[in-house]
Amino acid sequence: MPLSDDQLTLIRQSFDVLRHDMAPASTYFYDDLFTRAPELRELFRDDLAGQGMKFLSTLAVIVDNLHKPEDLAERYADLGGLHRTLGVTGKMFAPMGEALLATIKESLGERYTIEIEAAWRVAYQDMAAALIERGGIPEG
Repeated sequence: MPLSDDQLTLIRQSFDVLRHDMAPASTYFYDDLFTRAPELRELFRDDLAGQGMKFLSTLAVIVDNLHKPEDLAERYADLGGLHRTLGVTGKMFAPMGEALLATIKESLGERYTIEIEAAWRVAYQDMAAALIERGGIPEG
């Protein structure tokens, strides 16, 4: 389901808060992810701070281009292919999505709303589906 203009605005505004808080947000993301799915830890290098910054920087590019999904097709194919070679499966995207939502909630604090959560759920579901499909990631 495509994002509405209102949802795009909510995502951009909430990510702008996260963008100014990237270092602690990136650490929070992986702490939350490995609490939810400790078996995923082995897929990541030891430098989680650097990995987290890379993740959030990539997410920033995606957020900045959500209004132009056709421009993201090649990026999704490249990212999906990379994740496939690392052993990522489709089922691993669910805890990552929940960790992302928890990170956004942590960053926004009282500004976090159910509308923001709903917009991010749609956006993440679309992103994950595109990565899985374009990257040939198995369901696993």
